[in-house]
Amino acid sequence: MISKEQFDKEIEGIIRNAVREDVGDGDHSSLACIPETAQGKAKLLVKDQGVIAGVGFAKKVFAYIDSDLKIETLIEDGAKVKYGDVVFYVEGASQSILKAERLVLNAMQRMSAIATKTKSYVDLLEGTGTKILDTRKTTPGIRALEKWAVKIGGGENHRFALYDMIMLKDNHIDFAGGITSAITKTQAYLKENNKDLKIIVEARDLKEIQEILQNDGIHRILIDNFNYEDTKTAVKLIGDTCQTESSGGINENTLRKYAECGVNYISSGALTHSVYNMDLSLKAV
Repeated sequence: MISKEQFDKEIEGIIRNAVREDVGDGDHSSLACIPETAQGKAKLLVKDQGVIAGVGFAKKVFAYIDSDLKIETLIEDGAKVKYGDVVFYVEGASQSILKAERLVLNAMQRMSAIATKTKSYVDLLEGTGTKILDTRKTTPGIRALEKWAVKIGGGENHRFALYDMIMLKDNHIDFAGGITSAITKTQAYLKENNKDLKIIVEARDLKEIQEILQNDGIHRILIDNFNYEDTKTAVKLIGDTCQTESSGGINENTLRKYAECGVNYISSGALTHSVYNMDLSLKAV
């Protein structure tokens, strides 16, 4: 993953762009009927159940909109919530609260859905030693939010983007002329450009596993779309040479079975691309 400094810049960029998109030259609904001096208070109300996420992000949004807004947090990120719970109160200029409302809700509803799904996967893996990873299958423009939500739900982040880790997948391998050629060229590229990036190589069958193992410097082998028996065989072949990761359509029904094959990680795009937003409201008090 990227550094905390880079991650914080991503979050700042998301907020700037979201406010530009939503507010434009002004929240004219509020400007038209609410005095600039009006003060108000609102609560973040849960109308669902699951794992709450995005409280930290909401605070950043409110601070960006109006640094004088005051937040009273009752429930922190990562806690389980139920219908009727109040997560926080926000108090200050009514216009500012309304300006931030939709961005806060949109983000928290999606982040909470992702954190809830991630926590369910983490619970399914309990006792196996296998960790759940997210992927790059995220909503364009808000990847940092979605990966933040995975961490809140107890999962682990895979690479953030194309620039912070090497992943040689099937198309890279085919375009490069094979596994060994792709690895050799990659290692030469990293050396020539003085880059220290970990290398993950995807394998489509056991033969490719064996070829990958003939090369040094591999951080992890991606065991992609293998059945259970072949996954167990692959894990035995790899041993302690490098890390192992299973992927490819793994869901709630198959997750633990793949973990029991002995892989270090399981990656799932479903954590971020197949969720239903948690129902939340920001209500005036």
